[in-house]
Amino acid sequence: MPQLGETVAEGKITKWFKAAGDAVKPGENLFEIETDKTSMEVPSITTGTLTEIRFQVGEVAKVGAVVAIISGAGDAPTASSAPSSGAPPKAPAAPLRSVPAGGTPMHSTPMPRPASPMDPFHEVRTPERNFGPARLPGGAIVTPLARRLAGERGIDLSRVTGSGPHGRIVAHDVETAMSGAGPALTASGAGTAQVKALYEGIAYEEVPLDSMRRTIATRLVEAKQTIPHFYLTAGLDAGNLIAMREEANAAAPRDKNGEAVFKLSLNDFIIKAWAAALQRIPAANAVWAGDRILRFRHSDIGVAVALEGGLITPVIRNAEMKSLTTISAEMRDLAGRARSKKLRPNEYQGGSTAISNLGMYGVREFSAIINPPHATILAVGATRRAPIEAPDGSVKFISQITATVSCDHRVVDGALGAELLAAFKAFIESPITALV
Repeated sequence: MPQLGETVAEGKITKWFKAAGDAVKPGENLFEIETDKTSMEVPSITTGTLTEIRFQVGEVAKVGAVVAIISGAGDAPTASSAPSSGAPPKAPAAPLRSVPAGGTPMHSTPMPRPASPMDPFHEVRTPERNFGPARLPGGAIVTPLARRLAGERGIDLSRVTGSGPHGRIVAHDVETAMSGAGPALTASGAGTAQVKALYEGIAYEEVPLDSMRRTIATRLVEAKQTIPHFYLTAGLDAGNLIAMREEANAAAPRDKNGEAVFKLSLNDFIIKAWAAALQRIPAANAVWAGDRILRFRHSDIGVAVALEGGLITPVIRNAEMKSLTTISAEMRDLAGRARSKKLRPNEYQGGSTAISNLGMYGVREFSAIINPPHATILAVGATRRAPIEAPDGSVKFISQITATVSCDHRVVDGALGAELLAAFKAFIESPITALV
């Protein structure tokens, strides 16, 4: 089972292209896998015969687990082909590189700049996240396994009583919370069994967590427990932006069928303005990396896309350098492939910030949760007619958008966050300045 990104721990087999006994060649697709973010075909990297399939369609395998055995031409399966325990092999000959259909390695497409610690496939390791026990804000010590289990099951560790040495929270304590027994509690204040007991005799449906929902739960619980959020909100006069969008769309060239070759959305302008704001306030174009801050030269912006059962944030890279039509076309392509789970990991990992726009749902204003390791996320509400006081003291109505930026106080202080939001407001209210 190949590694498809630093946050991917397992994959579900959704299809086998070959059956036991079939001959295989390098580049031929063997099986298809689905993770919480994407689905992808995995090809053979050797010539031989597929002699054993250890994970069937619908089964989930951990990254590094042996899912099948390929023997050399004329060879019988070796004695090492013992029943799989789901654990990775002790001494793999070489790491398996995931490639999309057609056999082209995902690493073959060069990134627009030299690799940095936040580029795709480059894992950022921090002492808190990857090594040794972690300390909760209240002082309790949590073992790495206990923390991972808690994240996967949505357990609030601040409500778990540790049974290890000196009150350390161990895996058994999290498992106790999961079962609803003992003093350990879930984030909602009670274990699974205790919650279900409250609704005995009442009809309900249990919905098992799929890998996407588990990942969302893990990352957002981590974000709210470990990131010191603060929020800044401003009302933006979108009148000039709306007028520019309408004029641009009206002037769009037509194809032979009379259809416009592009149609810009307000979100395209928002992405461009946010990218420009990060260039104007470069200290905010940064992420938290455990014992340091990483600041970026380019504005790589993740844009939240709603999926059935969750969401994903494909990244528009170098957004400050791209035209509105390029951003629009790229966003439509990424969103379409995101909804069919066809994004490659380098298309949704990394980035230095994100945008969540719920205006199309009529949401007036909201605050978004930061997606670690980002230090900011912009939440955009619906455009509405709002009264304001004119310079002469009269009242006039404008098309107003409410925007809220969530900031990680470890990276972005209050004044810096205010400067970033003010820059974004200026670009929205005078959109031509974001294009020059």
